[in-house]
Amino acid sequence: MGFKVLLLGLLCVLFASHIYVSIPGNIEERWKVMALDAVAKTCTFVALCFENIGIMSYEEFISMIFRLDYTQPLSDEYISVTDTAFNDIPIRLYLPKRKSETPRRAVIYIHGGAFHFGSFKQKAFDFLNRWTANKLDAVVVGLDYRLAPQYRFPAQFEDSFTAIKFFLQDKILTKYGVDPTRICISGDSSGSTLAAAVTQQVQSDLEIKHKIKIQALLYPYLQLIDSYLPSHQEYEHGIVLTRDIAIKLMSLYLTEDEAFPQAMRKNQHMPLESRHLFKFVNWSTLLPKKYRKDHAYTEPILGRLSYSLPALMDIRLSPLLADDSQLQNLPLTYILTCEYDILRDDGLMYVSRLQNVGVQVVHDHIEDGIHAALSYMTAPLYLNLGLRIRDMYVNWLDKNL
Repeated sequence: MGFKVLLLGLLCVLFASHIYVSIPGNIEERWKVMALDAVAKTCTFVALCFENIGIMSYEEFISMIFRLDYTQPLSDEYISVTDTAFNDIPIRLYLPKRKSETPRRAVIYIHGGAFHFGSFKQKAFDFLNRWTANKLDAVVVGLDYRLAPQYRFPAQFEDSFTAIKFFLQDKILTKYGVDPTRICISGDSSGSTLAAAVTQQVQSDLEIKHKIKIQALLYPYLQLIDSYLPSHQEYEHGIVLTRDIAIKLMSLYLTEDEAFPQAMRKNQHMPLESRHLFKFVNWSTLLPKKYRKDHAYTEPILGRLSYSLPALMDIRLSPLLADDSQLQNLPLTYILTCEYDILRDDGLMYVSRLQNVGVQVVHDHIEDGIHAALSYMTAPLYLNLGLRIRDMYVNWLDKNL
């Protein structure tokens, strides 16, 4: 009993120490955001402590918390929900129950979680996909992929591409009553990485008959080669997601080598042969002036590591590294960025690059937005911000799909 009281007391102290973080004045429901940020950072602190004393790794502890939020595939009066698999890739399928005289639209949704955490089973994603299916009278596919660090890059891309290629077959589209000309790929955060990379692959793959009509990327992560963008600097200690944790997770996604995250923190992790790629993420030209502010662009120091990871120059990891000819094939694109998010500039640069090659882009920037807002749409940790983003996203799909 005494140990439990001590543990509870320590957690209360940790929570209290995080509750007084600086929250920008324009943030809606600021006390709720403050509490959510405190919970996230307290969990991070405990996870790192457990890792340092050898109880369990950071990612094991956080994964355990995520699994507490998993749901079962429960159908309701409007939507039939089932868990199945496409070529052995886990899928949660949402099928409207009402009859339709014509084939339906389809949305494939890839969840976020830094490639390490989460599932379509999470309450928020299940809620979002169910809502999308009901509001659009659409077939919705929630897609899971193998998680890092047990499975590193490119396993997550391979799983996503395999499942989507399977879905795009005529016999599967016919089975589920899907119109092959009205298919969308969507994702949030790291799910947006996969959505963007898979869309690039599908659109250029001559073996795939049916292409994607639209893609929707919600506060996307799109590049790893420059770890010191203005948003990385401004929101280093940001709400929910900090720069240190992002670097830790992205490093684990690629390698166990402890030298890599250290180099990444100093922006010295890229090999010499990557120099030609920096034109694709040069924020001094690709970011609107409003977001460059008084930051001075300096090219990262290259070749400091004694080894190089080929994945660092792979467009499946960093869709922003695709050249102009690859981007020209992309469909109508929706990109949503959040101001108080270290990933803000990834989305902003992708908007610029797509517009520069003639791709039609719709961009919504949420001035009071924070990373992972869509994870907070259900009780008890819901935010009006999450519901606003949900409605913006679903309304755009409804008008354009």
